[in-house]
Amino acid sequence: MEKNNKKSEIERLKSEIKRLKKELKEKKKYGLVWEPKTEDVVEMCKEKLPVLKEVKSKGIITDKEKPVNLLIEGDNYHALSVLNYTHAKKVDVIYIDPPYNTGNKDFIFNDRYVDKEDAYRHSKWLSFMEKRLKLAKNLLKDTGVIFISIDENEVAQLKLLLNEIFHERNFLSNIKLKVKAPAGVGQESYLFDICEYILVYARNYSNVVNNMPQVEEPISTNITKTYNKILQSFGKEKEINKITGGLVGTIKVYKHEDFKVDFIPSLKRDMRIYYSNFEKIFRTTNPQGGLMKRIMPKLPKEGLISIEYIPTKGRSKGKNFRYYFLNGTLIVWLKDSAIKDKETREIKKMVKNTNLWIENFHQGIAGEGGVEFKNGKKPIKLIKRLIKMHPNKNAVVLDFFAGSGTTGEAVLDLNEEDDGNRQFILCTNNQDENGGHKICTDICYPRLKNAIFGYKSKKGLGGNLKYFKTDFVDAEPTDKNKIKLTKQATEMLCIKEGTFDLVQDRGSFKIFKNSKHYTGIIFDQLAIAEFKEAIKDIKSRFSVYVFSLGDETFDEEFVDIKQKVKLSPIPETILRVYRRIFR
Repeated sequence: MEKNNKKSEIERLKSEIKRLKKELKEKKKYGLVWEPKTEDVVEMCKEKLPVLKEVKSKGIITDKEKPVNLLIEGDNYHALSVLNYTHAKKVDVIYIDPPYNTGNKDFIFNDRYVDKEDAYRHSKWLSFMEKRLKLAKNLLKDTGVIFISIDENEVAQLKLLLNEIFHERNFLSNIKLKVKAPAGVGQESYLFDICEYILVYARNYSNVVNNMPQVEEPISTNITKTYNKILQSFGKEKEINKITGGLVGTIKVYKHEDFKVDFIPSLKRDMRIYYSNFEKIFRTTNPQGGLMKRIMPKLPKEGLISIEYIPTKGRSKGKNFRYYFLNGTLIVWLKDSAIKDKETREIKKMVKNTNLWIENFHQGIAGEGGVEFKNGKKPIKLIKRLIKMHPNKNAVVLDFFAGSGTTGEAVLDLNEEDDGNRQFILCTNNQDENGGHKICTDICYPRLKNAIFGYKSKKGLGGNLKYFKTDFVDAEPTDKNKIKLTKQATEMLCIKEGTFDLVQDRGSFKIFKNSKHYTGIIFDQLAIAEFKEAIKDIKSRFSVYVFSLGDETFDEEFVDIKQKVKLSPIPETILRVYRRIFR
């Protein structure tokens, strides 16, 4: 008996050693460790499932051919959960400016500000960020990029967290951003912090790194010195190429008559000089007086032309301006050399992106958006530069810490600037800011409305906007709750398909459309025949969602038009996503 007991004990010890070895092998050897903290809005999703409800009175449509932008009011964890169904792997660019966790009432966790004395200050922030970043990663395309603004308080922890979620191999850069002025006033350290950071990660490094475009960087140069060198080298291709250095961008020319010339930059890199004519020259009035012939926005890639400026006062003799196009760059030479040495010129040069940005992005920020908002507001100029680092002019841009809505206005502004067709999705709560103002309804939405229609200091940019609020349906998987979720999911399905125009509402089914395709939502399977009759003359593709208590798609009911429709069961397709998120 004793022998058997010893043998049994040996086997038990061997089994325990094996278990411990396996545990040690699986245990994290390197990385970020913190005390996980339970968050109320996350726990809530065990009992309530988030959906979206449209606030139709706040919708803005100015051009049905343009994409519909989205503003979602509610906790961003709930908004991101919904977007995991509607926008999985559809987002090109994410920019967020999360709480910096300074301890100065900038970070709320479970409805309470986290102060500097909180022993779990960093753990709460990391728990909060981890849940949202995991959901955000699911939204990025394989060519997608995420930019996150942060400061010294959490930059080290955030980088380790992002290494875990996105993997270290997908780290692109840590941009060092010089802030407007030294932030040293009141700092205890003897070295003043004047930098913030923007951490940049790709969904897939290899799909992004070679596709990021170059950016414009301003250089100040003495106009006389520059143009004299160009004149001396005219006709000598190699020397001119060396002098211009591939400069592209805007050169503004000011003379004593305040004559001004603008041009649209070209990214042409091959260099050749020859005389040529080009079309679309017209006469217009110079605001400072006088007439001139001016180039239309479509400029030649290379060539030479003369344009005459005719003053209306002082002298009757005209002035000839020669415009050289070198490497796609406009170089202006006045025939007489009446340019003062002290005049300088801003020339923009195309350069590869670096991670040290010293430009004053905050200049003029106080008046942006036409609304009062001062706490942590990011400048449009900065967000535009970040978005432009992604080459897709039809990009979907997400900001789930939208605040005052800078990202939304930046997208509209950039579309106006380069004829892009980008779409923004903004998520923000509606907590009190700035003396009782609600951040979403009183600040973000009015700002976007101002950007679209214009305000005192800025013309309208146009665009479309849909306003949604997060709502909830009981999570218990009863038939009653499944029916309720299906009815409440209409807005989510319209967002997923981008079809917002209601074509038909028969009660038992609804049909929506956009300029490209249709969406059908059938709430009662007995209405399938009626639905098919309603769409028989519509020559377009349909995404059709059919209510089912299980996972049935009713393919046999649509076999005669299977080339026309793509079928999905609801609410099962939504519940499948939520089970993965909330498990």
